[in-house]
Amino acid sequence: MRLLHTMLRVGNLQRSIDFYTQVLGMTLLRTSENPEYKYSLAFVGYGNGNPDQAEIELTYNWGTESYELGSAYGHIALGVPDAYAACDKIKAAGGNVTREAGPVKGGTTVIAFVTDPDGYKIELIQRNENAAGGGLR
Repeated sequence: MRLLHTMLRVGNLQRSIDFYTQVLGMTLLRTSENPEYKYSLAFVGYGNGNPDQAEIELTYNWGTESYELGSAYGHIALGVPDAYAACDKIKAAGGNVTREAGPVKGGTTVIAFVTDPDGYKIELIQRNENAAGGGLR
């Protein structure tokens, strides 16, 4: 077994595609429309749709512009070679850094948090580029 994707419900599909591709550097892998059931999907991720890479499924239910995120969901984590540089790049692209890069409380791992346009949290974890789970470059 392996992780295939995480699905996020979004209020504006193009706005979310723009954030994940332009701000976080992911690739739009594929899209689909389902007029009968009134929803659209976009899959984004790093790489070119390699089946070994997990993806994010952005789901837009037509006519729904926002969701309550609830208190159970946590965040998506991305591995980055330099969390400080990633935060600078994200801010320059118009992204919202909600926790600047720095060591995690009680540890030495450097992390940061950003928030996507729908309020979902994304953790950036500084790690060696050769480590599994590499993300934003």
